[in-house]
Formats: sequence, structure tokens, C-alpha cells
Amino acid sequence: MRKGSAMPTRTARTAWNGSLEEGSGQVELTSSGAATFDVSFPKRAADDAAGTTSPEELIAAAHASCYSMQLSALIAEAGGTPQALDVKADVSLGPDDPGFKLTGIKLTVRGEVDGLDADGFAKAAQGAKESCPVSKALTGVEITLDAALES
Repeated sequence: MRKGSAMPTRTARTAWNGSLEEGSGQVELTSSGAATFDVSFPKRAADDAAGTTSPEELIAAAHASCYSMQLSALIAEAGGTPQALDVKADVSLGPDDPGFKLTGIKLTVRGEVDGLDADGFAKAAQGAKESCPVSKALTGVEITLDAALES
């Protein structure tokens, strides 16, 4: 798809029943039909997610996948060839007044890349952090980056 051309809209929906503390819901990846996931607030706030997802995990998935695509493009623009990228996004939730807020996103990237040295990879990694669409959407959250080439 060319830059400047319209991209498709993707849709997810949640069916929620009950109160915040006692209710639960199902998040459906509607556009792809790939999956439906259970959500609940008590499990969102617990250390063990116990088989349910959360908005934070879904944001982490969106960020890691978007960042991977953007980084692969920037590596190629810099003259490198990405062989493998491992991108992890840790999204933290904390208290706010009122309620809660995302308190930070840590991107951890390890790459196997031909044709770029460590400095070139670091520059591409930083550029991807700044330019991937999900990073742009999350500008209200501090995003940190730990990027390194695997030797």
C-alpha cells in the first residue's frame, strides 16, 4: 500500500455485563475474527491474569507489532536487512486521580540485522519508537526503549 493512500479501519468490540468489580466481558477482534478474549477488572488489577487479557496487554500487543513493522522498514531504509526482531512491550497501569492511567511503556528490542552496526541499529530503533503509529497515539505515556543487536 502506498503512503498517502487510505488504510482500512480495524474494529474490535467488547460485550460487558455487570459492575466493574463483579462484572466481566469478552473482547472480540472483529475485523480479523482471529480471537475473542475474556476481560475482568479484578484480574486486570491482579498479578496473575489467570487466562484473561486487559486493555494494557492489548495495547502492548498493538505496540510491539506496530513497532516491529516500523523498525523493519527503517532498518531497510538505512541499508540493513533485518533477519529477526524480538520486540517486547511492557505496559504499566497505576493510580490516577480519578481512577487509573497508563504509567509507562517499556519497549525491549533485540535484533539480528545484516548490514548495520550497533549505532545504526540504535538510530533505527529510536526512529521507530518516535514514528510508529501506535507510539504516536500514545504520546501521553512515557515510552522507554532498550534496543540492542544480538551478537
